[in-house]
Amino acid sequence: MTATLVNEAGPRPPAASPGATRARRSRRRARVIAVLFVLPALLLLGALVVYPVLFSVGRSFFDASGTRFVGGDNYSEMFRDPATLKAIRNTTIWVVVAPALLTGLGLILAVLVEKVRWATAFKLLLFMPMAVSFLAAGIIFRLAYDEDPDKGVLNAAAVSVHDMFQDTSAYPTARARDGQGLTKAADGSYRTTDTVAPGKSVPLGLVGVLPADLPDGAGPAYEAARRTAGAGELTGVVYLDFTPGGGGEQGVVDRRESGLPGMKVEAVRAGKTVATTTTASDGSFRFENLDDGSYTVRLPSSNFAAPYEGISWLGPTLVTAAIIGAYLWIWTGFAMVLIGAGLSALPRDSLEAARMDGANEWQIFRRITVPLLAPVLTVVFITLVINVMKVFDLVYIIAPGPVQEDATVLATQMWLVSFGGGNNQGLGSALGVLLLLLVIPAMVFNVRRFKRSQR
Repeated sequence: MTATLVNEAGPRPPAASPGATRARRSRRRARVIAVLFVLPALLLLGALVVYPVLFSVGRSFFDASGTRFVGGDNYSEMFRDPATLKAIRNTTIWVVVAPALLTGLGLILAVLVEKVRWATAFKLLLFMPMAVSFLAAGIIFRLAYDEDPDKGVLNAAAVSVHDMFQDTSAYPTARARDGQGLTKAADGSYRTTDTVAPGKSVPLGLVGVLPADLPDGAGPAYEAARRTAGAGELTGVVYLDFTPGGGGEQGVVDRRESGLPGMKVEAVRAGKTVATTTTASDGSFRFENLDDGSYTVRLPSSNFAAPYEGISWLGPTLVTAAIIGAYLWIWTGFAMVLIGAGLSALPRDSLEAARMDGANEWQIFRRITVPLLAPVLTVVFITLVINVMKVFDLVYIIAPGPVQEDATVLATQMWLVSFGGGNNQGLGSALGVLLLLLVIPAMVFNVRRFKRSQR
């Protein structure tokens, strides 16, 4: 009976060896130690990433005060708000333009740097802006884009180039006194109220010019005003009708009053300009060999044109492009270094074989270098896409207050709505969730790309 029971129970499992037991305990201890080491990072990640994300998602379903549940109202309002729609449009421009330009510039520079003798120094020079904080870079470019040519270096350069090819007016503030024989036309020019005939001399007095602003070499107009015109001549003087220190008589050329040199003067008859001249250092002018008849003396509007002030970089039209330019300055070195690292790993035998087959450098670049660098270019492009979606510092610092709304992106709009005066953290949280949803696909794509490259 005892033997039968033993047979039915079957054979007993072999007892675990002491070595296997120690191995299991060792593995269990290793897992516990790994968890203990990872736990601080997990707590930090949960406190700084997971909790804020979950809190923002929940907060987006409440009103501005956070006390009343409104469901999806914040999300519907988000797409009805013109400022938010403009932020989405500007973010789209950033995503389309900035990563593509940076990847292209980085690729071109990485290829060219290989052919430069001082390649390391050149890479260091281009990578240095990465060491500058976005705050400092924003201040630098805010000053560089200043509309005043005396402050903004870009407008100073633009004005210098413009003035090389086109003269500017020396008298932008000059004007005629009322009732002193000059009438202002609709185009900004001045002409004599009464017609004059050859053989006459015409004094044309202007004001609105500081004596200190007169061109170098400007001389007294008194002697020029006393000269008489000959037969067939029409003469005159354009002068500053202002006596330094006071005194003098309006409409009369006094001894201490200065002529206005370089002023363009025209003789007009029957609506057509028949003669043109420029005033001398004492402001005098002379038209010779004029036919008999009546003429009008005109000072064209070009004499009073405001000086060229440069380009309104931070105006509503160009502000986004200007900020993208600052972003390119900072991140071009990053793209160049990453692409350069991929370029250095390319198989040189493929390039040399192409050269042996007669391919030129452009064909090698287009048909071999770029296809082989496609994985690196993709990683750089996606990384920059993620980065530009979160851009905040440059937009907030560079864009002046009046055009802040024209330059706003989702990150700045989220801050403005939540803390920058809107005080609507429900809508701001909805904007944050939208930004998260836009960033996640690019992040997932990048992570998968890294995993495939590791295999």
